[in-house]
Amino acid sequence: MTKIKLNKREKSIENDLIQGKYHPVSPIELESITQAIAKKKKDAVLNIRINSHDLQSLKQRAKKLGIAYQTFISEILHRFAA
Repeated sequence: MTKIKLNKREKSIENDLIQGKYHPVSPIELESITQAIAKKKKDAVLNIRINSHDLQSLKQRAKKLGIAYQTFISEILHRFAA
């Protein structure tokens, strides 16, 4: 059997599981979590043309926030749509 190498974060999660730090959620909580994940699921593709200066500004803002610019743009559109 091949041994899987875990990174530091994965090892921490594994140790927490072994120590019993995680607990099951209620069916109501599980449904709430499932719905939240479904709302964030990206299941459509959009191709648009925008001004290159605007795109550069969006990329700079995303970089300051430490996120990918496409994620940043997607979040802006999500907030506007909601």
